[in-house]
Amino acid sequence: MTDLTPVDRAPATRDTHLSDDAWALIDEATPPSTRRAYREEWTRFTRWCTTEQRTPLPATAQTLAQYAAHLAGRDLAPSSIGKAMAAITKAHQTAGHGEPDRRGAREVLRGYRRRYARTGGTTKRAPALTLDALRAMVATLDPTTIVGVRDRAVIVLGFAMGARRSEIAALNLADLEPHPEGIQVTVRLSKTDKDGAGRIVAVPYGSNIATCPVRSVAQWREALAHHGRDTGPLFLRIDRHGRLGHVATGKGDPDGRITGETVAAIVRKAAEAAGLDAAQAYSGHSLRRGFATAAYSAPDADLVRIARHGGWKEGSAALFGYLEEVDRWRKNPAAGIGL
Repeated sequence: MTDLTPVDRAPATRDTHLSDDAWALIDEATPPSTRRAYREEWTRFTRWCTTEQRTPLPATAQTLAQYAAHLAGRDLAPSSIGKAMAAITKAHQTAGHGEPDRRGAREVLRGYRRRYARTGGTTKRAPALTLDALRAMVATLDPTTIVGVRDRAVIVLGFAMGARRSEIAALNLADLEPHPEGIQVTVRLSKTDKDGAGRIVAVPYGSNIATCPVRSVAQWREALAHHGRDTGPLFLRIDRHGRLGHVATGKGDPDGRITGETVAAIVRKAAEAAGLDAAQAYSGHSLRRGFATAAYSAPDADLVRIARHGGWKEGSAALFGYLEEVDRWRKNPAAGIGL
């Protein structure tokens, strides 16, 4: 028999060991906002398991099915239950247990979806931001304040890019490159770009000065430069004292970057100030949906270009869902049959 090498003779426990660096890279594979959501869902699941005297890791098929039924009993949206199951699955995979048996949980969820629809339940969706609503929101922002300048840039750039709120928050000053026709924005990470290949979004000058994304961003960059900020995050937190990028000890990103939640709050606050209907329902996603429907409503709409611009996957069901809202009336099959 061939002599064993030193590696072969290493303790078997090393086969299941991961270094801190490896765990850090595993963490970075999932966006911070998703990690936070998964952590919260996992905490809720483990607490329920403790109460029910069940084992959370690894969880049996019966435990997952019963937990899905427990969540259904709280009248949660089916999508919320699906997210909880995704978090539990991620925890099992990360711990090396592979994917848990979710067949029973899927059946529970399938039955609950039918009941949810039958009893009038609907999935809450952030309304698409129309151009008229966008103009009304921007009109409420004070251009003489640093908050007003920042919020306008967040809203109009986010809309023009068709960006996710996480993409807006993740932008750095170095990601913006001037162009004779506007600015080129490099989106380095996104929900559908798991490997970080990135995409470049061309943002042209707007015809309306108040809602021009290029001019709005330029004004914000001037404000940043005035405060000695020429590198780092594009959009920063501003506290109630007007301090730029200030972060309380132990809270928020240490570089002062805004979060996706901040983007949503900016949109919602401006919608409320503008007196828009159902203003509380508006969120950061309203910018993305609004861009999709506005771009598709244009005379020379190009579906492929819209998808590439906003970073939707080819054949995206989400994008087609947004566009259906336009086609529902523009291409209504019942409109021209003589009724």
